[in-house]
Amino acid sequence: MRNALTHSLIDPADTLERQNAKLLVITEVLIRHAEEMTEDRGAAYAQFQRAAMLEDQVRERTRDLERALDLLNTSNARLADANRETEAARQNLAAALETVQEGFALFDAQDVLVMCNSRFNALLPDIRPQLLPGLRFEDYLRIAASSVHLGMPKGMTPDGWRRMRAKRHQEQHFILTQQMGADRWVQVSERRTLDGGTVILQTEVTDLIRAEREERGRMLDDQAQILRATLEHLKLGVCIFDARLHLLGWNARLGDFLTLPRTRLRQGMHFDALLEQVRDQFLFPHGLSAYRLADWVRRARRHDQFSMEVTRQDGQIFEIFAQDLPDGGFVMSLTDISAERAALAALGRANETLEARVLERTLELEDALARAERANASRARFVAAASHDLLQPLSAAKLYLASLGDDALTDPARRTLNKAQSALGSVEGILGALLDISRLESGHASVDVGPVALGPLFRALRDEFTPLAALKGLDLVIRPTEAVVISDRGYLRRILQNLISNAIRYTEKGRIFVGLRRRGAFLCAEVRDSGPGIAEDDQELIFREFHRVNARASASEGMGLGLAIVDRAAALLGHPLELRSAPGQGSTFSVGLRAAPGQVARAPCDEFASSAPDRAEEHADRLVLLIENDAELSRAMVQLLEKWGLTVLDVSSGEEALELLGATGVEPDFCLIDYQLGDGMDGLRCLEALRAQLGDVPARIVTADRSETLRARAQGLGAEVLNKPLPPAALAAFLFGARR
Repeated sequence: MRNALTHSLIDPADTLERQNAKLLVITEVLIRHAEEMTEDRGAAYAQFQRAAMLEDQVRERTRDLERALDLLNTSNARLADANRETEAARQNLAAALETVQEGFALFDAQDVLVMCNSRFNALLPDIRPQLLPGLRFEDYLRIAASSVHLGMPKGMTPDGWRRMRAKRHQEQHFILTQQMGADRWVQVSERRTLDGGTVILQTEVTDLIRAEREERGRMLDDQAQILRATLEHLKLGVCIFDARLHLLGWNARLGDFLTLPRTRLRQGMHFDALLEQVRDQFLFPHGLSAYRLADWVRRARRHDQFSMEVTRQDGQIFEIFAQDLPDGGFVMSLTDISAERAALAALGRANETLEARVLERTLELEDALARAERANASRARFVAAASHDLLQPLSAAKLYLASLGDDALTDPARRTLNKAQSALGSVEGILGALLDISRLESGHASVDVGPVALGPLFRALRDEFTPLAALKGLDLVIRPTEAVVISDRGYLRRILQNLISNAIRYTEKGRIFVGLRRRGAFLCAEVRDSGPGIAEDDQELIFREFHRVNARASASEGMGLGLAIVDRAAALLGHPLELRSAPGQGSTFSVGLRAAPGQVARAPCDEFASSAPDRAEEHADRLVLLIENDAELSRAMVQLLEKWGLTVLDVSSGEEALELLGATGVEPDFCLIDYQLGDGMDGLRCLEALRAQLGDVPARIVTADRSETLRARAQGLGAEVLNKPLPPAALAAFLFGARR
């Protein structure tokens, strides 16, 4: 029981001192308890029995006390051994640190100095006695900053140095170079330990700093020699001044240009002294003087360069050029440009001679051009007169042949008559083509440019050429349209006639297609055939007069003037003409036409649906904001717009659109806004809010309301109305036409 009590009172984990103290307390309590027991409790026998029991307890407590004392003595012995080992280890560590060549100091996690060797701050002898264990780090910085041997960086005070070191002390590891003493340098390295303490190592790097300084001096000397050699190699005179306007360096050519002896140019002379010696040698342009250069030199900030041409009294021309340097000085050069100016003068005289000769040749060319124009006009008049004179009897001959009638003719005679009529028709066509090409070449063709409705024109062409295509077994398809364009009706009809006729002539089987497509700002009238195609080398030649590719030489096949007329008429009207063809792939001729202002090209809906994807790459970066609260209509419009290659942001309300644009910062290229958007803002209020946020973005109001009031309100906001059901052609005209 006593052993259990003793073990419960003494914790083996306690130190020996703690265990000894507990045993002493236990002993004192037991002895005091034994002495304080009273003798007046019951009978004598009970007292005797109690005394005997107490004696046994005292003996047992005494034995426990003896064991505790033995344990205490053992613990004290072990503690003494540990203290001796610790002191020995400390002495060994101190001896080891004294052998280290660097200064060493250890601060614990509370920034208290634990130990340091004699080399730590040895170069600061006035503070060395104060560096004792127990010193706090901030006190160490204060003591070090007060040393007269501590070198401060340029512009830094002792307080500033202490703040810098305290800030760097917060880092996990850093290295800096510190001056200690006259021209003595130490590299200081601080590093954190695992328990949060700090180890400081100080390594003297004086020899290294001096060696680097000597090497830098040698490099500067070498650079100075290289600079001197470079300056002497230059063909211009150069001088360099520092921020105080004192001469730092120059080359010999500068003295030659300034005609100054070497003794007059010396290191450190002021700019004003040099300028005073040479300013009378030069004539400055436009009434300027040498003080113009002096004013630039004295500017506090020389943002611009200085350049001026001056002339010396002997006629030499020099260019003065000055440039600011980063340190506040400047470099100035003097270049002899006499030869360049003489060459420019000679070139000017040569240009005058050439201009006179060019003027003479121009007059000769004008005379030749006038003669050519007169000859061309004579030819045009001749062709016109000859064509008129020839067409008259041809017409009479056709009338005579027609009056013969069919009843009195045999079959061979009827075939002969048809051939004669066909031959006369070919001759008439050739004469008409000659007359057209003559008028176009002479430049006297009169055009009447205005709105031209393509619907009636396309229908007339279909009626004219469908029978001719059917005779060759070809399928002629002319897609109807109601577009209105700006052109000359007669010449536009002639262009399309020649293109269709040419396609029928060279196509042996298949089909010929004529239709209208929108391409950018133009409406393109296209004529496609399934003919043999045209090689790339021949695609420019076919537009020349009398040139045919793989055609028979018969006059009935024409004389190769049709495409020449097309080319000249298109150029006269400003209609871009394009040919896409390859051997075996057919040919496509397209004529670019401008839509008439205020007219909507009501082409079939599938025309835009098919042409928009062809131009998807061109409009792939365009973004459309669609505001539509009807989910089905919104999905349908998104599908159509994405098919056309556009990117769509679709929202169901104006509030959602404004929130989305404000959060993302995107700016749509077009806006399609439904007028009736539910309980929130309507389409017009939404457009006003979008215009306030985005500016004049192109927009359309989509609605089934056809009232003039709504249309007028929309136009007041700079937007038009697209009525439901929404026609794809009108939508495509808005998205792919000219942007407003």
